[in-house]
Amino acid sequence: MNIVRTRGKDYLLLAGLTIAAIGVHGYHPAIEDAEIYTPGILKLLHPSLFPYNTEFFESHARMTFFPQLIAGSIRVTHLPLGAALLAWHVFSIFLLLLGCWRIVRLCFEEKHAAWCGVALVGSLLSIPVAGTRLFIMDPYLTTRSLSAPGALLGAASALKEKYFTAVLWILFTGAMHPLMAVFAAVYIAMIVLLKFRSKKSAAAGLAATLPQQLFPPMTAEYREILQTRPYFFLTNWAWYEWMGILAPFAILAWFARIARRYALGPMNLACRALVLYGAVFFAMALAISRPGRFEKFSEIQPMRYLHLLYILMFLFIGGLLGKFVLRRQAWRWAVLFVPLCAGMAYAQQEISPATPHLELPGRASGNPWVQAFEWIRVNTPEDAYFALNPKHMAMPGEDQHGFRAIAQRSMLADAVKDSGAASMFPALAEKWKEQATAQEGWEKFRREDFLRLKQRYGVNWAVLERPGAAGLTCPYANELLLVCRIE
Repeated sequence: MNIVRTRGKDYLLLAGLTIAAIGVHGYHPAIEDAEIYTPGILKLLHPSLFPYNTEFFESHARMTFFPQLIAGSIRVTHLPLGAALLAWHVFSIFLLLLGCWRIVRLCFEEKHAAWCGVALVGSLLSIPVAGTRLFIMDPYLTTRSLSAPGALLGAASALKEKYFTAVLWILFTGAMHPLMAVFAAVYIAMIVLLKFRSKKSAAAGLAATLPQQLFPPMTAEYREILQTRPYFFLTNWAWYEWMGILAPFAILAWFARIARRYALGPMNLACRALVLYGAVFFAMALAISRPGRFEKFSEIQPMRYLHLLYILMFLFIGGLLGKFVLRRQAWRWAVLFVPLCAGMAYAQQEISPATPHLELPGRASGNPWVQAFEWIRVNTPEDAYFALNPKHMAMPGEDQHGFRAIAQRSMLADAVKDSGAASMFPALAEKWKEQATAQEGWEKFRREDFLRLKQRYGVNWAVLERPGAAGLTCPYANELLLVCRIE
C-alpha cells in the first residue's frame, strides 16, 4: 500500500480546486433543502422567529447536530449568517476533495493520476445521481455537505486499516446526517469483511433491526404525500435512470480487474466492496417498491446509496484517465476539463436562469422573488404569518428559493418542500394535507379567501403574483409580486 502524506502544496492545490469548483457550479445559499436547514439554524440563533409551522423544518433539525454546529460557529465568530454559510460551504467542498485525495492517493502512485481523479469529482459536483434527486454536492450548505466528506474520510481510514479513525468519521457523519451515515457504515463494513475474507454480511437483516416506531402504519394522507415523491420507488424510474443503477456495477467490476492487474493499491478492494454495498441497498429498494407490507419503509430511501458510489466511481474514472490517457500532457487535460466545466456551468445556469450564478453575501439580487422575500425580512414583524402560492418554489423564475430561509418568517405549508418533510416524517402528513387542501385553487383566490385563511390559521400577510386580489393593502410591489396585508 502507498504511504500517503498530504503536504502544504497539496492543501493549497485542494483549496484552488475548491474555489474553481464553486465558480463552475455556482452558489445559491437559500434554495431547495436550504429551506429546511437554514430556518433550523435561525431558530437556534433567534428563538422568537418562526412561531408557526416550525415542525416542517425542526423535524429534520432534531435528527442532526448540523444546526447546532453552524449556529455555534456563528456565536463564536460573530459572522453574519450569509458569510458563515458561505465559509462552511467552501470548507465542506474542501473536505470532500480532501477525502477524495486521500482515497485516490492510496491507489495511484502517480500524482497526476490522483489529481485527475480529484479534479473530475470537483468538475462533476452538480451532476445528478441517477434518479435519486441528489447531486454529488449541492450549491449551498446542507447536512450532506458535511456527511459526504465524513463518509469519504472514513472510507480512506478503513482502506488504510485505521479502523478507530474510521469509526470516528462515521460518528461524525451520523451527527450530521444519520441516514447517510448508515450507507457509509455499511460500505466500510464491506471493506472490512472483504479484507478479512468473511462471507457474512454486516448489512443482513438491516431492515429488520430498524425500530418499528420510526415507520408508523400507512395512512391515506401519507400515501398521497408519497405520490409527490415518485422517485422513492424504483418502479417509477425512467429507463435511463435504471442505466444509472446498473451500469456502475459493470464499471466497478471492470475497475476491480484493472486494479488487480496493475496493482493499484486498495482500489480492487474498494471497487468490490462498492459492488456488494450497492447490491444490498438495491435489493432493499426493490423490496420497498413492491406495494404492500414494505411500502412504509420508503422514507429511508435506500437508493441514496448511489451518492457515495457515484463519488467513488468518478474518482476512480478520473484516476484511470490520468494514469492511462491524460498523463502529463497539458493539452489533453484541457481537452477534457475545459468543455466539461463549461458544460456543467451552463447546465447550472439553465437550472436557475433568473438568478445570478453566484449569490454571494451582500450582493443585490435581480430575482423578483428574492427581492420580495428580502423586503419581508426587513419590513414585517417577526411573528408575521404568510400565505404564498403553495407551488411557488416550482414556479418559473422562482428558481427554488426558500421563503423561510430568506424572509425568515412563518408560512403555511407548501406543496413542494413541506410535502418532502412530511414524506420523511409521516406524523406531519395530516397537518400538511389539511393546509394544502385549504390553499387549493390559489390562482383564483379573492379577498374573502384570504380572510378565510386568516380566520382558520391566523395568517395575516400574503405574497401574491400580479395583479393580486382587490381589497388588500399591499405596501410592497415589484414587477412580478405584491406583498399584502390580510385585514
